[in-house]
Amino acid sequence: MRRVLAATLLLAAAGCSSVPAAQPATKYGGGNLDPIEWGPCTDIKRPDGEPPARQDTSVRCGKLTVPLDYAKPEGEKIDLALIKLPATGSRLGSVVFNFGGPGASGVDTLDQAAKALTTLRTRYDLISFDPRGVDRSSGVRCGTGADLDRFTSLDTLPPNEETHRRTEAANKEFAQLCEKHSGKVLPYVGTVNAARDMDRIRGALGDTKLNYVGMSYGTQLGGVYATLFPKNVGRMVLDAPLDPTVSFEQRTLAQTRGFQDTYENFLEACVKNSCALGKDKATANANVENLMNELTADPLKVGNRQLTQGLGATGVAAALYSELTWPFLEQALSDALKGKGNALMYLADSYTGRNPDGTYSTQMTSFPAITCVDTAERPTVEQLRRTEQAAMKISPLFGSEGSGGLCRVWPASGSDQARHVNATGSAPIVVVGGKNDPATPYEWAPKLTAQLRTATLVTYMGEGHGAYLSGSKCVQGLVDAYLINGKVPQKGATCPAA
Repeated sequence: MRRVLAATLLLAAAGCSSVPAAQPATKYGGGNLDPIEWGPCTDIKRPDGEPPARQDTSVRCGKLTVPLDYAKPEGEKIDLALIKLPATGSRLGSVVFNFGGPGASGVDTLDQAAKALTTLRTRYDLISFDPRGVDRSSGVRCGTGADLDRFTSLDTLPPNEETHRRTEAANKEFAQLCEKHSGKVLPYVGTVNAARDMDRIRGALGDTKLNYVGMSYGTQLGGVYATLFPKNVGRMVLDAPLDPTVSFEQRTLAQTRGFQDTYENFLEACVKNSCALGKDKATANANVENLMNELTADPLKVGNRQLTQGLGATGVAAALYSELTWPFLEQALSDALKGKGNALMYLADSYTGRNPDGTYSTQMTSFPAITCVDTAERPTVEQLRRTEQAAMKISPLFGSEGSGGLCRVWPASGSDQARHVNATGSAPIVVVGGKNDPATPYEWAPKLTAQLRTATLVTYMGEGHGAYLSGSKCVQGLVDAYLINGKVPQKGATCPAA
């Protein structure tokens, strides 16, 4: 859950009224001609910013040209960056992935996730892309690395008038920089246009149907696609689902509760095994809260940077996405309590997309660009204060005003087109919801399932954001059986924690 900009970029969710019917793209639709010129991948980076030592020489990258404005299809164009991991066995077709955000680079993430997708790759080409406004696809830029360092390090504590003044000023400056550097694309980066892009990708791949796996925000993108192009839906899986109908306030409170619940689960697990943060849950929590308060008054020096309360809280949130990172979070917090902030800073940087050289990916800038265009909602100051007060009661560590503060001053207008989804007429869709998902609370999973009308819900009982790549053999088995064999999970299917 991101705070200021960190609090502003509070997790992947986008906004949403009915999506009007759309006509399938016809230029390439269903044809065998592939207009994507595939070639070697030359600019994929690992999470630490270094290029990968590529072992798989079959991986290919390419570009597809699409209209900037679909209302003017012959007008200005932009290029979408794509990646393809070719099938290793008897090929059924392609599966397109979106890994969330909004703002995550599909090109980088699919490359990193390849090992976990070995079974699926035996039958499918695995495809992903940087959606419009993300990274290589006319990525939204909002100033220099130094500008983003300043925004991401802002504190959210204490929740008083001075903090509110600084946050509002930072939001206005950030929005102005986004308009200065990326004003041309800002009105066109919403989910409806991204869904239209996906249908162009389908056609360019030569597929008559879109097989798709969407995670987190990718579930909303999938839902909008299935609403726009129900007859073009093949086998679709939506993992860690969003409820696109929620307001900024509802989303902020649900996610704050989700992160607080997961944080408490982390503390309980920690104290069962000689926790470095304290002998019991209450002591460990008090030590963390004291650390955050101390960082507000006296940030820790980390190289030529400072670990502020805002960055510290972001680092904690980053590690709660997966149970696998809980041991590292314990060590990072323990180090910080001893005056060493390097590990907590590393976690924060992994979340904000900051590279070791001080540059940033676009995930911190693409997120508000897409989120704010995807809703007409523009909260008042009174609504923001009400949201913050309610969120702080749920969690002093994660409470904030949410994304509404930045969208309130966003330079591009928003639309509610992507907020209501209805996939009536589509092939069956599989929705996978995690009971202990901090970022997309489980309550959203049955709601999205009902809205789609053609979906079946699978419940995962474990921790973490997203179930398909969590290590759960049960979830992966059900999803792969559906994608490869077309076997829809039974109604009420449940998988135990991994």
